[in-house]
Amino acid sequence: MTRSYAIYDVFTDTPLKGNPLAVVFDGEGLDTERMQAIAAEFALSETVFVLAPEVGTHAAKLRIFTPARELPFAGHPTVGTAIALAERKFGRETSIDLVKVLEEQVGPIRCAVRLRSDGASFAEFDLPRQSAKLSASIDRQALADALGLRLTQIGFENHVAGLWSAGVPFVTIPVHDLAAAAAVDFDPGRWEKIAPLVEGRLAAAYIYCRGGQHHNARFHVRMFAPDMGISEDPATGAALAAFSGTIQHFDQFIDGNHAILIEQGVEMGRTSFLHLHLQVEGGAVAAARIGGEAVKLAEGTLFI
Repeated sequence: MTRSYAIYDVFTDTPLKGNPLAVVFDGEGLDTERMQAIAAEFALSETVFVLAPEVGTHAAKLRIFTPARELPFAGHPTVGTAIALAERKFGRETSIDLVKVLEEQVGPIRCAVRLRSDGASFAEFDLPRQSAKLSASIDRQALADALGLRLTQIGFENHVAGLWSAGVPFVTIPVHDLAAAAAVDFDPGRWEKIAPLVEGRLAAAYIYCRGGQHHNARFHVRMFAPDMGISEDPATGAALAAFSGTIQHFDQFIDGNHAILIEQGVEMGRTSFLHLHLQVEGGAVAAARIGGEAVKLAEGTLFI
C-alpha cells in the first residue's frame, strides 16, 4: 500500500527554519506499533497520522508521535496539520480563511487557518485545556546542575521553577537572561534523576527568559525532552500551552487580550516564532490561543 506524506517547517515562514513536521495523510490501517516505527524512521520532533474523524463535521482525527512515544496533544503538529490539510484541499492558488476542528486525544481543537497564495499560511488554535500548576518539589541547585548553570542564573524577578501542564507536563524554568539561556548545557542523565513523574512519564524541561534576539519577542525559550526522544526542540506548542499559566501566575496581566511573541530554536539555528494570545478575565486566563506560520518543504510516498 502507498501513503502520501508531506514535510512542513512550522512556526516559521522560511524553509529549513522552525520545527519540521511529517504529516502522513493516509493513516488508516496502521496500528500504534507501526505508527511509532514510522515516526522513529522520520526522526523528527513529531509525526502526525491523519485519520477519519469520529464526528462527521470535524476535519480529521490526529495521532501524534515523537520518535519515542505518542502524545495526547502538541502545538506544532496542530498548526502544521491544519495548514497541510487546508492546502491539500484548496491548493495555494487562492487566499482563503477557514475554521476547522481537529480531534486529538486531549479533545477536539478548533483551528482557524489563513491560506495565502503570496506567502506562508498561518493557523492558530484554541487551547483544548487551560494550563494548571501541578504539585512538585523542585530543587534549584539540582536544576542548575542539570542545566550546567550557576545557581545565581536560575530565576529572575518573582519567577521560580514550577510544574505546569495543559495536556503535556513541563517544568518551566526561568533563567536570568539571554546569556544564561545560551549557556545551558543540558544533561539528560541528571535531568532523569530530578524531573517530576506525571502519569509515569518524565516531565520535559522548558527554559525561558525575558526578551529575545528578535526585538518583538517577549520571551526567549528552549525545550529539552529526553523522555520523548527529543534532545532539543526548535518550537514547542504544547510547552507554550503549559507556559501560558506560568506567565499569568507570575506577571498577573490585567483583564483584556494580550498578544505575546515567543522565540525558540535560536541556539539550534532554526529560529521559530510562536504567537500566544491570552484572554484574561478576573485576573485569570479565560481562554488562550497559539498560532504560527508553516511552509511545505517536501512531499512523497510511503510504501507501507
